[in-house]
Formats: sequence, C-alpha cells, structure tokens
Amino acid sequence: MYETMLMARRLDERMWLLNRAGKIPFVISCQGQEAAQVGAAFALDETKDYIAPYYRDMGVVLHFGMTAKDLMLSAFAKAEDPNSGGRQMPGHFGQKTNRILTGSSPVATQIPHAVGVALAGKMRKQDYLAFVTLGEGSTNQGDFHEGANFAGVHKLPVIIMVENNQYAISVPIEKQLGCAKVSDRAIGYGMPGVTVDGKNPLEVYQVVKEAADRARRGEGPSLIETVTFRLTAHSSDDDDRQYRTAEDIAEGRAKDPIKLFENYLKESKVATEDDFKQLNEKVMAIVNDATNYAENAPYATPEHALKYVYEEGEES
Repeated sequence: MYETMLMARRLDERMWLLNRAGKIPFVISCQGQEAAQVGAAFALDETKDYIAPYYRDMGVVLHFGMTAKDLMLSAFAKAEDPNSGGRQMPGHFGQKTNRILTGSSPVATQIPHAVGVALAGKMRKQDYLAFVTLGEGSTNQGDFHEGANFAGVHKLPVIIMVENNQYAISVPIEKQLGCAKVSDRAIGYGMPGVTVDGKNPLEVYQVVKEAADRARRGEGPSLIETVTFRLTAHSSDDDDRQYRTAEDIAEGRAKDPIKLFENYLKESKVATEDDFKQLNEKVMAIVNDATNYAENAPYATPEHALKYVYEEGEES
C-alpha cells in the first residue's frame, strides 16, 4: 500500500515540475488523496472488478495495472498513451485490459457508467462489482443522483466512493451540502452510507472491503465518503491562494497521508527509516525512467486526430 501511495505522489510531483517547465500542458493532482485511493483499491479484486475512476485517481489505476510509463505517456500526450493515444487530457483514465472504464470531462458521468456495468454483470450472473469514485462537489450533479438511485432500486453490486477533499474547485464544503455529510445522502437511495478518515488507508480498506462483501452477497450498493485534504490547487491552471487561507493549506500539509502512514509503519515496527529510503530510491528510478521514455516517445500523426470519432469503412 505504501509503495503504491508513494509512486502516485512521486509521479504527481514530477508532473507538476514538467508542467512548470513547459513540457506538459496540464496536471490535475492526486496529492492528499492517495491513502483513500490505495486503501480502497486493495480491498477490490483487480483481476475481475471494474473501476470507473475520476481524474485524481492515480492511486487506484496504479493498483489496477496502469504503470508509471502509461501515466507519463498520457501526461505528455504521446501516441503510445494507453488511455486515448494522446487525445484526452491527463486524468481521463481508460484501459480495457485492466477493466478501467474511460471517463469524460463532465463530472459525475462515470456514475451511470459504473451502474450500467454492474447491471450487465447482474443480468449475466457474472461475479464482479463496479467501483466508482468522484469528488464531493460532483455529488450535486444529476448523474450522481440518477445513478445512485438506479443502483439502489435494483440492488446492484456497486460501490460509490466520494473523495471529499473539502473543495469543489474553489467552493468549500459548507457551501456544497445542505446535509452534514455526503454519506447522509445514502438513505435516500436505500443503501448504507459510511464516512471514514480518508487519510488512513487501513480504515478505508476496511469499509470498502465490507461494502465489496455486501455487493458480492447480492445485498446491493454502498456509498462511502472518505474525508481528505487536497494538498494542491485544483489543477495546474488554478491558484488556490485566491480562496484558501495559509492556515488551511498548512493544516492539510500537517495531515499528509503519506507522512501519517510512514509514522504508523515506523511505530508498528513494520518498516525502518532505511526501508523508506530504499523504497523511495526504487520509486524514483521508475519515475525517472518513465519520464525519459515518455518525453522521447513519438506523438501521434496528425491524420489520426479524428480516428475513432467517425465510422471507418472501405472506400467503394
């Protein structure tokens, strides 16, 4: 778990440096949410479950089989990008071989997608569940309510996990919800709702595992709210100093989930300072290799810009 969290963080940090150096156009960050993502992903079966991640979910897709090289190719928008061949913005994950459903730019559209995949599985009597994530601001979109309601009515094997990072771009949580917690909304859809500390991957693992077990027993969907901090601006095109206080940002940094998990592993005598140093060196070597490979990889040819947009057939 720690290694996957660290890989997500180091890749994300490298992408910010590349963006500021003018080498990649856009970053939408996972920093601060790695514990929720990785804890949840480890509670699923990456050999058969389907995931519909949202744009920050680098920790989820890494566990489900995407590599550092895959993610860097996407950041550089190169032809080998497995998500879209360089057509989509970074964060639009999609990989058929690893059952990662392609996302789109309008937020919350992934909820009906995941629910539809779960419905298909139930109709075919196939043994898998669908796991979908979104930010707390996205729970105000119609797609969230329609998807959650349909899943509840039909008792579908779906886990909806909301990564509550306190801000919907610049709108703070208190201006987003009429209820106290996102999980309070679950009762309206006939499913259990749980709020958990999203900075602790083990706590997230526990609640997602319980939800997965429920889904596999045919007991229907669950709504999980993981409370996290967003440690960066909304994206590389945003300046969060315009709407966040220095104290707010400092509080998030003090509760960095990677540092908290490091401390836990040290105190539990699972790992030593030397172990962490070696692991970081291993991860950085992979990040460096992925960066070098992706930067030097070819772009797609211009004539492929419209490939997969229109039907292609033989000329008569």
